Amino acid sequence: MTETSSSICAWGDETFGKVSDPVKLAERAELELTELKEALIAGDVTEAGKEAADVTILLHRLMAVLGKDLSDEVDAKMAINRARKWQSAGDGTGSHSKKSPEE
Repeated sequence: MTETSSSICAWGDETFGKVSDPVKLAERAELELTELKEALIAGDVTEAGKEAADVTILLHRLMAVLGKDLSDEVDAKMAINRARKWQSAGDGTGSHSKKSPEE
């Protein structure tokens, strides 16, 4: 089965109940992101994969609660990112120069 934000949200609602406050999903994602960082520091690639999936699952659920699909949001954001000028930090990350307050 290919999961979508809607199918993940339906599973979450069935498993944990309806989301009463979307901020709680973001807070839980922060906790899972911390666990992902810990797995990376420990060099545990298998655990890092599981924790990255947990973060993604929570973000999918959050987007569905907000009436959106995470994959669609990523596609739209990547179109913006591809049009931006970027400055590499030299460590695999970087930043863009803001052109307008909307970006």
